[in-house]
Amino acid sequence: MPELPEVETVKEGLNQTTLDQNIVGGDVLLTRTIARPLSASEFISGVQNVAIARWYRRGKYLLARLAPPGRQPDPAIETPRIETQTSEAGWLGVHLRMTGQLLWLTPEEPLQKHTRVRLFFAGGRELRFVDQRTFGQMWWVPPDVVAADVISGLRELGPEPLSEEFSPEYLAGRLRLARRPVKTALLDQSFIAGLGNIYADEALFLSGIRPTTPSCQVTSKQVEALHPQILRVLEDAIASGGTTIRNFLNVEGVNGNYGGRAWVYNREGEPCRVCETPIQRLKLAGRSAHFCPRCQH
Repeated sequence: MPELPEVETVKEGLNQTTLDQNIVGGDVLLTRTIARPLSASEFISGVQNVAIARWYRRGKYLLARLAPPGRQPDPAIETPRIETQTSEAGWLGVHLRMTGQLLWLTPEEPLQKHTRVRLFFAGGRELRFVDQRTFGQMWWVPPDVVAADVISGLRELGPEPLSEEFSPEYLAGRLRLARRPVKTALLDQSFIAGLGNIYADEALFLSGIRPTTPSCQVTSKQVEALHPQILRVLEDAIASGGTTIRNFLNVEGVNGNYGGRAWVYNREGEPCRVCETPIQRLKLAGRSAHFCPRCQH
């Protein structure tokens, strides 16, 4: 599943390609991809004859603020709580889930097998939502409606890990109250928005914490190590364009580069890059956890 760095990479690509161009039409090829409104035709009608003023990321969600055609866009909203904002022309919401891709193409390019939604832009370009596993979703939020009133999952998100709200004190306080394994806690989107399996494994390795450690037993010294490593792996992955394990592509169809540099994720049986002990893998709450049994204790 695309995590914060992958979604951030897509957001930046969309902001470089799709802004201030009128959406002149669209086509919904799989109706269940549209979460709201319930009618695919109402979704297309809602996003038609408006332009995208700016894309934002909240956790693993993408939100496009829509603007009337030809209207000079307002200054960018700079807030991690974008879900509390309204927009004069509404919002377009997207969640990529496990295999979703947003690709910026020309209409003449062959249709990908798993294309679910097409949005046509003035100037002869289109934005395609391609999703093999069909778990991805799109929303249209009407004008002057708070985004989270339609995209309910936004209300459940914790702080952004790259925000001031996600402080060492916040991290220590949340872990202190939980008994579940620390890896499981880090994947809880109400705890930290956007962190997922890949980067939780990486941050725990770099801070020397075994993923099975009960959250309440993580020491103050370990929290001091963990907090900056969460920021480090996310920033490194964003700089690398994210990680491609199976399906992730940026808006131009290019793979992410972080995976080849991963410390432990998806490296079961391979030697640790620090001590050469084989990396191990186990299951926690139905999710894989990769770790070095020597470096993490």
